[in-house]
Amino acid sequence: MSPPKRQRRSPGQDRPAALPPSGTPGSPGSPGKEGEIRNPERLFVIGGEGGGERADIDLVTLIVARADPPVSATPEQAALLRLCAAPLSVAELSAYLSLPFSVVAVLLTDLLATELVQARAPIVRQRVADRNLLEAVMHGLQKL
Repeated sequence: MSPPKRQRRSPGQDRPAALPPSGTPGSPGSPGKEGEIRNPERLFVIGGEGGGERADIDLVTLIVARADPPVSATPEQAALLRLCAAPLSVAELSAYLSLPFSVVAVLLTDLLATELVQARAPIVRQRVADRNLLEAVMHGLQKL
């Protein structure tokens, strides 16, 4: 069987009449390869208008689900709630869902307003190590 013939197009020509179906690589709404620009309208639909106040969260804020996803939750909100059964940072949620931080922040603001999730500050470790611990480690290394 011979491969299909491809026709060259010049930059001024219109697009072909048959576009690939949505969800297939190369379609306007598909996620595409790494580095490709996605359809910004899709992100607007997911995040909604987002014109109101946003919750005070950053990339390292830990998010924990307080309830199971309700029936009225969007697919993205339901995925967030399922992922947050154990504490996850906003950066991890953004990466797992392949959504920008700004969209995840809008989704989390809605979930925080309905008290379906809880935001926690990250665990801050001591800046200065305990002197006794450092001495014990030093003496242990000297004995080796």
